Formats: sequence, structure tokens, C-alpha cells
Amino acid sequence: MIEGLNSGMEAQERHTGLMLATLNWLIRATACALIGVLTFATSSSAHGNHLAFEIAAYAISLALVAAWLVADVRQWQLSQTTTAVGMGVLAAVAGAACNAPNGGALIGFAAVAALAGGADTGLLAGSLVTCVGILAAEVGAIAFNASTAAVVGYPLIVLSTFIAGRNRRGYKMQAEQSQSLLEQSEQLRTEQRNVAVLDERNRIAREIHDVLAHSLGALGIQIQAVRAVLTDDGDVERAVSMLTQAQRMASDGLVETRRAVQALRGDATRLDEQITNLAQTHRERHGTAVEFSIEGEPTDLTPEATVAFIRTAQEALVNAAKHAPHQPVQVVLSYNDDAMHLAITNPLERSDGAAPLLSGVNGGYGLTGMRERLLLIRGTLSAGPEGECWAVRAQVPR
Repeated sequence: MIEGLNSGMEAQERHTGLMLATLNWLIRATACALIGVLTFATSSSAHGNHLAFEIAAYAISLALVAAWLVADVRQWQLSQTTTAVGMGVLAAVAGAACNAPNGGALIGFAAVAALAGGADTGLLAGSLVTCVGILAAEVGAIAFNASTAAVVGYPLIVLSTFIAGRNRRGYKMQAEQSQSLLEQSEQLRTEQRNVAVLDERNRIAREIHDVLAHSLGALGIQIQAVRAVLTDDGDVERAVSMLTQAQRMASDGLVETRRAVQALRGDATRLDEQITNLAQTHRERHGTAVEFSIEGEPTDLTPEATVAFIRTAQEALVNAAKHAPHQPVQVVLSYNDDAMHLAITNPLERSDGAAPLLSGVNGGYGLTGMRERLLLIRGTLSAGPEGECWAVRAQVPR
């Protein structure tokens, strides 16, 4: 339906444009014919003596005007030099002949030359065309002993049409600049939409990594362990226990996926509530003490900041369980006037040594993903040993 409506509008615009072009041609043809009628309709002895000169001037002028109109209608890109030469010849011929007996109507051709010179050429070229027309009119006035009105009036007509042509050129340039700005604005809006789509794709990719990849990877490892217990040890009871744990991990992954969807939609729950849930899940899953405290007055954050803090806490807790198992974890969420702070600290596992901890965390995608999230909202992330503890600190300006 919309395509049909657009086609109808385009057809109507083409029809309107054709009608306007036809009307424009009729007006110009009528004007040229009227100049011929006014020039040759009356006869006198003086007219007869100069008839050949007036016929030649009219024919040359008519040919030049017709060529200019055809180029305009067919949208031929004539150079300014070609236009200036053609209009200069037209101005000279018509300007000289307009002072002949009954040749006053030919000033219309000189006016056309000045109009085209002002509209279709530069200031210098248009000025030269106008000066040629004025000079030819003055020479013709001397040659034909024209009246004072003709000596003054015809140059004024040429000069006035040149000014009108310059104004037309100014309006045309303004219209072209406006059209160019509109096209650039549309291109900019298109690029902005493309950037927004890419940003949203990157955001979804981060969610897939932080939620689905983590949950499915852990579930795959658990299933492999169950298979090993059944095939190698034949311990059904232990396998059932591990399957129960795998089922719980799948349920937790589903919950995390729902939270991610809520975050993508922008209707996630409060940050402190979600970190409380993460701490509780960590206690149940790993049997590790997690102390969560809040400093300052809790306030609502943007969905992007909320998701960034949640993923930071989630990744830090996973790293704590991996590199420092059974070590207590302390989570502190601070609401300050200038920024939001999240700190996750846990004692280093001395049996593993600090070096594996550093290489394991810094070398993974998790820390990179956390930094990317925070950088998008002008936040910062630091992770490293602080005395006998490992600390992950995230900060987002308010």
C-alpha cells in the first residue's frame, strides 16, 4: 500500500513537472514571437531602410535564445565560458539593434542575455556580458540617433535584468546548499542508526558471553564429570548428586538469562538486590562466606551502569571461586555524590601462589569484557593484589 502511494506521488510530481516545463516553454516562445511581431508588424520608410539589419539581428538573437533554452531544458552542463560568449554575442547584437527604427522590442533579447549572464556565470563574466549589452545599446543609440529615453532606458533595462539574474543565482545556490545539507543530515542519521545497531549488537554479544557462555560452559564440564563418574567408577549415587547439581546450574543459568533479558530491555531490578542474589548464589554453590555491605544512600542507576556492575561482580566472584576457593569474599557497594564504587576483595590462596592468579585473571576475556562495559559509560576498572588480598574495583561517575 505504501509503495503504491509513493508511486502515485512520484507520478503526480512528474506530471506536475511536465506541465510546468510545458507552460515555461509556451511563455518563452510567446515572448519571442511577440518581440518579432512588435519588430516587424509595423512598416515605415525608415523601417524599410534597416529591415535587413533588424531581420538579421532578430534571427541571430532568436537562434541564441533557442539554444540557451534547449540547453536549460535538457540540463546540458555548459561551461561558464561558453555561456558567457553566447550571451555576450546576444547582448551585442540585440543591444545594437534595439535602437533601430521599430527595433525597441529587441531589447528583450539583450535583457535575456544579461539575465543568463547574471544567473549562469560568475560575477566577472556576467558583468562583462552586461557591459557589452550596455555598450552596444549606446553605440546603436549614436548610430541611429535615438532619443534620450532610449539612451538611458535601454541600459537600465539590461542592468536591472543582470541584477535579477544575480539574485536568481543566489537563490539557486542557497537551494543547492540546503539540499546538500539535507542529504548530509540524512547520511549522518543513517550512520548514527548504523552505529546504534552495532552498539546494540556488541551489547548483546557481551550478554551472551557473560551469561550463556559461562552457564553452558560450566554445565558442559559438569556433564563430562558425570559421564566420567559413571563410566570409570560406576558410582551411580555420586552421579545422581552431580546431576542434581547440574540441574541447579541449569536453573541458575536460566535465571541469569532472564536477568540479562531484563537488563537489555531496561527494566532490571535494583543493583543492590541483584548483587545480594549473586552473593547468596555464591554462598550456596561454593560454600564460601560472602559479606555484602552498602555504603551511602542507594539510588537508581541507568540500565547500562547496572549491568556493568552486575557483570563485574559476577566475574569477580567466579574468579574468586576459581583461584581462591573457600576464601571469604567481601563485596562493598558505595553510593557517593560524584561516583559509584564496587569493590570485591578476597584473600589470596597461598598454596596456588600469586602468579597463577594474575595470569589467569588478566589473560581471560572476562576482565576485558568488564573493562569494555565500564569504558562505554566512562567508568574504570582495576584488578590486582592489595597486600594479602586480591581486589577488583569498578567505578562509574554519576
